[in-house]
Amino acid sequence: MMKILLYLIAAILLSVSKLFAVNPSWKDDPNRVMTEMMWEIDASNKSFEQLFLEKEIELHQVTSQLSETADINYKIDLLIYKDKLKDEMKQLELESASDVSRIRYLKGLQIIRILYEKVLSLDHHFASTRTFSEINKIANPNQYPEFTKVQEIVQNKRDRKSGFDLTSVLGSNTLVSVVNTFSNMLVSGLTKEEKEAELKNVECIIDFTLRMQGDLNTIYFETAFLQKSNEKIKEDIEILFKDYTKPIDYSVTLEQCRGNDDWESIRKKVAEYLGKLDESSGVSQSRMYIDIEFPIDRLMQFINQYNGFIDQGSKFYEKFKIILNSYENEQQCQTKLPLEYQKLKNDIDVAIDKFNVAYKPVEINGSKMKEILYGINEYE
Repeated sequence: MMKILLYLIAAILLSVSKLFAVNPSWKDDPNRVMTEMMWEIDASNKSFEQLFLEKEIELHQVTSQLSETADINYKIDLLIYKDKLKDEMKQLELESASDVSRIRYLKGLQIIRILYEKVLSLDHHFASTRTFSEINKIANPNQYPEFTKVQEIVQNKRDRKSGFDLTSVLGSNTLVSVVNTFSNMLVSGLTKEEKEAELKNVECIIDFTLRMQGDLNTIYFETAFLQKSNEKIKEDIEILFKDYTKPIDYSVTLEQCRGNDDWESIRKKVAEYLGKLDESSGVSQSRMYIDIEFPIDRLMQFINQYNGFIDQGSKFYEKFKIILNSYENEQQCQTKLPLEYQKLKNDIDVAIDKFNVAYKPVEINGSKMKEILYGINEYE
């Protein structure tokens, strides 16, 4: 059993030290951590499988000797040793399951730490997206100098008896404002040539804003929805961290832990808990084992929630790209379109890239990965 104890001590120290080390290979990639978890669980299972096989071979030899010997005293010694071997094999099963839980728990903390950084990055991303007022400037012809200039010209040349002024409320309405401007233009003192010239100056602006206003508002409101959803994701991962670190008696919030760079305290708490788990036995050990199983299951649920949100966000931004590329007169009106329109298209492309690369989901769809996450080992 000394080999087992030395293996467990070495494994605990190695995993805890790796948990909080600055390792560029996994610091921003939860899938790398999942892969490392697979390797470590596989190595652990193989190590215990070898020890278990040695006990099975020895048990088979003892059983054979029992059937061959007629010496009563020797039979008694063999039966006692056989029971001892069975107890040791049961202990190996328990220690194997405990070691798998240890690996999963530590890797789970790594994943939480990485995903929290991604959620905060998403929060910053949504905070920097265009506001409603910025979207409104693109979609409202009243925000374009060329259109307001035409309004002023029409206002000065209009027939005071036939024309009329809009109220402030109706004047802010895009469609009503455009209709009113052209109605006044028809009865104004402008010549036919002047009307055609002014219309030519604003035709692209009118066409673009009237066609795209609804779509641009859709982009704004659906982005606001994604931002609200990300706020919920942020709240949930902070609650998850609280539940996850409760067994090791760590009560600092995830936000405070990150802000104060308090990961060293967690490292000590994890090492203490794993030491107690290794020293305990019976019901006490089983209870400690269960205590770290529950938060791992909660992590699995959160990963699915995070993956769903990233998948949703990616689809939203792909839809936004289609919407922005749907303006059929873009080539014809290229020089008249606002710079903000192209900037918005660039922002959407950057967002799609982020959702596919920087914020990419954690790959847990394979049956093997789910088995590992749920701790199924060689002896179950």
